[in-house]
Amino acid sequence: MRKEIKIALPTYKVLYSAAFFVILSLVRTVVYADEIGIAMEAPASALAAVFCADTYLMEIHSRRREVFRLYDEKRQARAVRRRLAAQILYLTALSALGYAMFYWQKPYDPVNAGLSETALFGISIAAIAGSIFFWGVLSMTVCNLFRNQWAGIGAALVLWTVLSSRAGDRMLGNWNAFSFTFRTIEEGMDFGWLYGKSLTILAAAVLLAMVPYILKKRG
Repeated sequence: MRKEIKIALPTYKVLYSAAFFVILSLVRTVVYADEIGIAMEAPASALAAVFCADTYLMEIHSRRREVFRLYDEKRQARAVRRRLAAQILYLTALSALGYAMFYWQKPYDPVNAGLSETALFGISIAAIAGSIFFWGVLSMTVCNLFRNQWAGIGAALVLWTVLSSRAGDRMLGNWNAFSFTFRTIEEGMDFGWLYGKSLTILAAAVLLAMVPYILKKRG
């Protein structure tokens, strides 16, 4: 597993992702603590789409593919999933740190008195983690299908643009991948946004289950 983490998290990725959250906390203004998760979910999802795109293609780019193909199909799929898991866990942990950075702006207490700041933090990071999982898996899957990193990133970001827009919110409501972002913060105890989040997590799980077949067909 240590080897997979080293491959999945090269220094340049660690540096640009850390810089991303520092810059985000400086340029994205929030007034209330409830708005921190809203400010972070869509940008973190876009970062995940870029960050995870080459989870398998890095084997081809680094010319390790011939060695990697010596593994049996199950071991190949397991290696890809481990790398993806390492990236998702890393981005989730970084998101938690990024959330704390927003307190440089000294936001007001949550609008909804029914949620403490600790509970709001936990809910927000869980929602962001779900989004990171979905967009990371989606981008990687499209990249593997087309064997092209930019095709995967481009397709994911086109869908991201549609779903993160007001039009996407109007069309899908609580079933949107960004239902957490578009929730009404005054109704903090309304968890209707879980419909969209659950749907995207299920979709990502299905795509993960397809990894062995995609590697076999597209190699």
